[in-house]
Amino acid sequence: MKKATTTAIVLIFALFSLVSCQKGIFAPATDSAVAEEMLRLIPKDVAVVFFINFNGVMQIEKVDEFFNEKVQDEKFEGYSDYQKLIEMTGIDPKNDIHFIAAAMKAGEGNKDEWAVGIVNLKYEKDSMLSFIQFKNEEEGSEIIEEEYNGLTLYTLKETVKGKDEEHSFAFIDKSNIVAGSVNLVKSVINVMQKKEESVLKNEKFSTLFKGIDKGALFWGGVVIPPEASAKLAEEIPMVSNVEAVKAVSLVFDYDDRNIMAEIKLMSDDPIKNQEIADNLISLKSMGSMITIQEFNFAEVLDRIEIFSAPDHVKIFASFPEDFFNDFMDKFTLKDKGEEKK
Repeated sequence: MKKATTTAIVLIFALFSLVSCQKGIFAPATDSAVAEEMLRLIPKDVAVVFFINFNGVMQIEKVDEFFNEKVQDEKFEGYSDYQKLIEMTGIDPKNDIHFIAAAMKAGEGNKDEWAVGIVNLKYEKDSMLSFIQFKNEEEGSEIIEEEYNGLTLYTLKETVKGKDEEHSFAFIDKSNIVAGSVNLVKSVINVMQKKEESVLKNEKFSTLFKGIDKGALFWGGVVIPPEASAKLAEEIPMVSNVEAVKAVSLVFDYDDRNIMAEIKLMSDDPIKNQEIADNLISLKSMGSMITIQEFNFAEVLDRIEIFSAPDHVKIFASFPEDFFNDFMDKFTLKDKGEEKK
């Protein structure tokens, strides 16, 4: 079995498992209100934030089918870990993991301040800790406990590909576990205890969040450092107008068997916004003429709409849930005799 941090196992099961919504300390009436409360735990100085509503995801028939197929397949890499998790904790990830909020800092940065995730779930602390310790011993990693602002902080130390790595986690209340880079986990605890400000106090993110549908299954935002967009504009002169983009929001949702995606490029320069939209429309037109195997890219690109506004450029697309299966059938080489049957 490949070596992985136990913290990562907890988060991977959360990300892979998906949800049934049960109220914990966050007891709001809507999913968007849950998102708002979880954002209050994210540190102010991050560059990327995203939120996943697994309750809605698990209700999608095809996702449920895929999940059930994987966890019953003994050849699946995570099969034994999944079975052991259920056996030792009583947690059914399919039903007991509710939401995830996560954040990352810009650039490579300090390894202790790279990423953090908050998992909202139904769990029992002692049994969860026993499972983590079991995995830790199995993988030969070291776990260190320390008190931090009245909470127990668990730090996992291991060597991966010859490099020493550390990841921390903490049970911050009866419904939420925080895990990730050491200093960012500490920051989440500080934010919870009002010792640091949350991302809601970040002016750029605050503006970005106002235009996002927080009731969607997945949404997120990225604040782009000026030096990053300037570097891209310098390296690729053809897209030099992207230097005006200060942030990007992403939303993915599902409704009536359709997958919807919306991307907004945030800029306060209306002229540059129109230029960006025009460039994207031109690229879309050129791409529509490309055909590979039996697939014409126009089938995808014609579903994409591009709009310019004074403060953003919006890219929107909607696809039937079976669209991408059909796409792969046409895009990949297949036995022509079989296709004709």
